[in-house]
Amino acid sequence: MDNENQTVTTASYDEANIIHLDDREHIRRRPGMYIGKLGDGSHSDDGIYVLIKETIDNSIDEFRMGEGKVIEVQVQIGVEHGSVQVRDYGRGIPLGKMVDAVSMLNTGGKYDTKAFKKSVGLNGVGTKAVNMLSRRFVVQAFREGKMRRAEFEQGRLVSDSGIVDNTENAPRGTLIEFEPDATKGFFENYQFRADFIETMMRNYSYLNSGLTLNFNGQKFHSKNGLFDLLTENMDVEPLYPIIHLSGEDIEIALTHTDQNNDQYFSFVNGQHTIQGGTHQAAYREAIGKTIKEFFNKNMDLSDIRNGVVGAIAINVQEPVFESQTKVKLGSKDMSTEEGSVSVNKFVNDFVKRELDNYLHKHPEVVQIMLQKIQESERERKAIAGVTKQARERAKKNLVNNPKLRDCRIHYNDSKPQFASKDSEDDLREQSAIFITEGLSASGSITKSRDVNTQAVFSLRGKPLNCYGLTKKVVYENEEFNCLQSALNIEEGLDDLRYNKVIIATDADVDGMHIRLLMLTFFLQFFPDLVKKGHVYILQTPLFRVKNKKETRYCYSEEERLQAIEDLKPSPEITRFKGLGEISPDEFKGFIGKEIRLDQVTLRKEDAVADLMGFYMGKNTAERQNFIIGNLKIEEDAVES
Repeated sequence: MDNENQTVTTASYDEANIIHLDDREHIRRRPGMYIGKLGDGSHSDDGIYVLIKETIDNSIDEFRMGEGKVIEVQVQIGVEHGSVQVRDYGRGIPLGKMVDAVSMLNTGGKYDTKAFKKSVGLNGVGTKAVNMLSRRFVVQAFREGKMRRAEFEQGRLVSDSGIVDNTENAPRGTLIEFEPDATKGFFENYQFRADFIETMMRNYSYLNSGLTLNFNGQKFHSKNGLFDLLTENMDVEPLYPIIHLSGEDIEIALTHTDQNNDQYFSFVNGQHTIQGGTHQAAYREAIGKTIKEFFNKNMDLSDIRNGVVGAIAINVQEPVFESQTKVKLGSKDMSTEEGSVSVNKFVNDFVKRELDNYLHKHPEVVQIMLQKIQESERERKAIAGVTKQARERAKKNLVNNPKLRDCRIHYNDSKPQFASKDSEDDLREQSAIFITEGLSASGSITKSRDVNTQAVFSLRGKPLNCYGLTKKVVYENEEFNCLQSALNIEEGLDDLRYNKVIIATDADVDGMHIRLLMLTFFLQFFPDLVKKGHVYILQTPLFRVKNKKETRYCYSEEERLQAIEDLKPSPEITRFKGLGEISPDEFKGFIGKEIRLDQVTLRKEDAVADLMGFYMGKNTAERQNFIIGNLKIEEDAVES
């Protein structure tokens, strides 16, 4: 066709395209910028928990200013569209500005460093986001014999009592009640889970010694701060008593364990920075340097840090976080009594002075620490040759690895290559790698995936059972080495390439076995990957039930029976025996927006070492008797 006969249509762009969103519209149209992802409450980082955190943060800030030692939290658990109530006994929001404080962005008392010196919520956004993302939001403040109550719906004010007498003599403070918006596009079908909120309460108590949090009748209180945190969170025994040191605006705790790699819990102004940041990096560096200088020996820093479990909490005036969800500190400098200083120097000076003093006073700890470092050194040297060859092989494979179908955007990208309509961080958060069994399953996922954020790693049959083996196997086993390289976790999680590591296997006996083998690998050598919530199991449908009008995919026997009932009289039923049987067109729906993932979580009471020893160890007869004693044979239901 000749050029002059072609018609080119372009979208118009003029003054009419330039629009202004008010505070409410902006939050509701771009919620990801304020609370991260939405979600339904099935994962700990879902938005409904951020709403709770943002509300409690204000009450915590009151406590940190010396006002109110008790916070009461009531949450409806296990029901759809549950509500939340948070009551503190602080100073109470100033009544004349109460409505503005919960409904107008960039409005709040935390810009005044005299009123709030070291607060988490400094940008005047948190409570407003809770308000505007809630179907119903009620705020009450009590102070100086007066009170005020205001109610909102989706951020719109529907009632305001004005300033009236506190006739019931309610104690001073603030009461906030909200119900997240469950309408389409927000928190659809959400339910609160108690275990996620309990973890949040524990962390608040560890970071605020003397504070009592009452959550649904359960009391959370800590006397020893980070010492209690490590004691209650470690699933392995410490090699020596936990070292617990504190000073002005900083608190640390650490010990060595027999686990591989090092692990850290970090906090800023009471906020759990699960992705670390400048303070955690400085702490990790300071531990290695201080111990090396104490022993005055040519030690490798990786040997010193191997097995360390540590925690750090610092208070920073006007902290800078890398996103609104405040999970990673970006501040390079902080204010002290002596003036401004880099976060790195502040942390390093404290650790150097206090940890060095502690080691000089506790020779029994020094002896155990030295033995652990020497053991790590022997292990590292024993696999040095294998490690070098494996790294070179892994680098080549990463460039042209037939097992890996990489994506374009990674979790450790400094700047995302593609902008998200909701949040700059959003696409990095979505980055995922599917670990599949065999070429047929990986083929279906590869053809269906989002090439921007979803990578695929194909296993060759069943991986090696690595329980009880040394880290040498990670480098000797080509498959494990390639996976370690693909994830970029050899030196820790700081440069992890994918936010979600998804084990995608068939839902049969072999598939379940592969899941166990992969979890054993991660727990044996990279436990922090699981503890930080990066490992998931992909749910895939077991059945397809359809009639001429509708098709349903069922993930359980209960869903199958319900589908048969709904699509009767005689629907067509297909049983999927493996991922490779599902066509790419169908698979696209299972790994898209409607993806179902089970997050692998750990608790101290899970006794991971004992579980791994029983299920993956060599106690064959004992395990065999257990299986026989618990064996159930279920007949397939008759399909009509």
